[in-house]
Amino acid sequence: MWRVVVADQRSKRDGRVIETVGHYNPQTNPSTITLDEARVRDWLARGAQPSQTVRKLLSIHGIAS
Repeated sequence: MWRVVVADQRSKRDGRVIETVGHYNPQTNPSTITLDEARVRDWLARGAQPSQTVRKLLSIHGIAS
C-alpha cells in the first residue's frame, strides 16, 4: 500500500511530507485508489506537478491533471 502525498520538490524522496491526499493499494482485486478529490484539485490549482505514476492514478480516478 502506498500513500499519495504532496511534497516539496526540494525535499528528499522520503523526506518531509506536506500533506497526505490519498492511498493506493495494488494488492486488492481490483486495485483500491482512495483520494481526497477536493484537496487534490486544490493542490493542482496551486501549481502542484504530479509524478507520472500519480498522474496515471488521477486519470483512473477521473481527476484531470
